[in-house]
Parts: sequence; structure tokens; C-alpha cells
Amino acid sequence: MIGRVEMFGLASLLAIVPLGAATAAEVNLYTTREPGLIKPLLDAYTAKSGVTVNTVFVEKGLAERVAAEGARAQADVLMTVDIGNLIDLVDRGLAQPVRSTILEAAIPAPLRDADGRWFALSMRARVVYADKTMPQKSIAYEELADPKWKGKLCLRSGQHPYNTALIAHHLVKHGPEKTEAWLTGLKANLARKPAGGDRDVARDILAGTCEIGLGNSYYVGLMRSGRGGPDQQKWGDAITVAMPTFQGGGTHVNVSGAVVAKNAPNREEAVKLLEYLVSDAAQGLYAKADYEYPVKAGAPVDPLLTALGPLVIDPVPLADIARSRKAASLLLDKVGFDN
Repeated sequence: MIGRVEMFGLASLLAIVPLGAATAAEVNLYTTREPGLIKPLLDAYTAKSGVTVNTVFVEKGLAERVAAEGARAQADVLMTVDIGNLIDLVDRGLAQPVRSTILEAAIPAPLRDADGRWFALSMRARVVYADKTMPQKSIAYEELADPKWKGKLCLRSGQHPYNTALIAHHLVKHGPEKTEAWLTGLKANLARKPAGGDRDVARDILAGTCEIGLGNSYYVGLMRSGRGGPDQQKWGDAITVAMPTFQGGGTHVNVSGAVVAKNAPNREEAVKLLEYLVSDAAQGLYAKADYEYPVKAGAPVDPLLTALGPLVIDPVPLADIARSRKAASLLLDKVGFDN
């Protein structure tokens, strides 16, 4: 029994089926994604397939909940944001391997587990927000520690997963000594204590508190589209956005993704749902619903993202980044980044 949960779809997990009646196809999704962002995709899938998607929204502690339920768990698909969270599901033994020619053809190898235990479904890039007067349209992440930005840099907490993942990426590429020096330089360049969210970086650039900062690409779409309200639209319109890269490499991306749960009672339907989510139609809905990049090559990208310029993904494997997060967090504490 799942208890009191928030559901989307045509039926509840606890619906009573009359004795002898045929059970309609269904799949049970546990997710940390905001309901409003994924509901359009799930509604479209049900309309196309006739399969009911029973969705349980788990704000925090997805892995802990599924682990506690054990073999009694009703979850078929576990969907979350951040590569670290996907790897955690695998490392806790909560995912099962899947072999699907559809998934393997649609998702590039760096964006899925070699053994089929996790799959990225959409991407967001960690980009530079800057004052519109800044003439520099391209920048390397390493350059953000340059003293020329002293007192001009705004960031949210270094310990937030968005930044920890970027720092872990730097750590994989450059090692601990250079990463510590880089963090020390970033801290010296801060215009204010790390706080707030990515959209607050744009707000503070408009206010003149800082000239440059980091934020996720999808927030640019949310702000500039007006979906966040008129104030946020002003913040988005006040900044220019550069697609940064690592020196000699590409842009840091993070992902939303999913696994098929180890004890999935509807395994076949779980795989079919994942296959739908990498279809052209679903990938286009991701772009429209929350301004994320598709993982499937050739799938439509929202014009608010294409305006940011081409995205060239850095080749460092996401799994290597995820497994360096703890070391990155320790380095943040060592330099007192958030103090």
C-alpha cells in the first residue's frame, strides 16, 4: 500500500477492480519532478497509448522511500533531476538493467548507463549570466576565477547540487589542487555571499550588485517567456547569456532522467514509458514545458534556447562527475566558500 499520495492519470493505484474484470494497462511513476512540468508529457502518453500513468510526487527522499518499501514497492519508474540522484538510485540497488534498442538509439552513450540502469531524458546547461554591457560573448569556466572579476561575481550556494556538479566536473578535468585554487579565486571574486537561486543572479545583475554569474539555461527560458511573472521577465531581458566551456572542452550539462525500479510490478510498461519519453514528440514537449534541451539529436529545441547559441557538451562522463560530488563538497568546505 502506498498511502496518501498525489496522483495524476485516470485511475488511482488503489482503485478497486471488480472480480473477474480485465485490468487496464498502467504504470506507476515515482518522481521528484514538479507535477506541472511532467503532467503534459504523461497526459500525452496516456492519450496515445491508453496506459494510465499513476504518478506519486516525492518532494524529497525518493531513494530512501523506495528503499524502505523494498519488495513491497509499487514503483515501476523512478524519475528525478541531477545525475548524482540517478547514480544514487543505482548505487543503492534500486534500479534494474534495461536493454532497449529504442533507448540506445535515441540517447547518446555519455547520457546513459552502459549497463542500462539509468537514462537521461532531458538536459540543462550551466551557463553564464552577464550584464548586457559585457562585450565578451564566450568565456571558459576557468576564467571566472580571474581577478578581473573581483567583486563582480554572483552565485547561489556552492553546496547546491547545480554548483556542486559543476565543481565536480572541474575536479575530474583538473584535479584537486587546481580545483581548490579555482574555488579560492571564485570566492575572492564574489560580490555577495552565495545565496538565493539562479534567477536571483539575474535579478542582482539588473540591480548592479554584480556583473556576471552562473545559472541554468532553462531559467533563461522561464524568465524571458514571462511564465515567472513580469519581474522575472525583466531580469531575463536584462542579461546576456554566454555558453561557457571548459578550456579545450565543452559545456557542463546536468540532466533529468529515470530508472526502471528494481521491483517494478509493471516492467514492460515501464520500459515503454521510457521509450516514449525519448520520442520526437515527447522530447519536443520537454522543450516546450520547461525549456530543457532534448537528449535526442534532431528533436526540437525551444527558440529561447537556440538563441543562446550552439550547445557542445563536454565529453567527461556524467557518472564520473556524479562520483566526484563528495570530493567537490569537501573542497567547498575547505575554502569556506559559502561562509
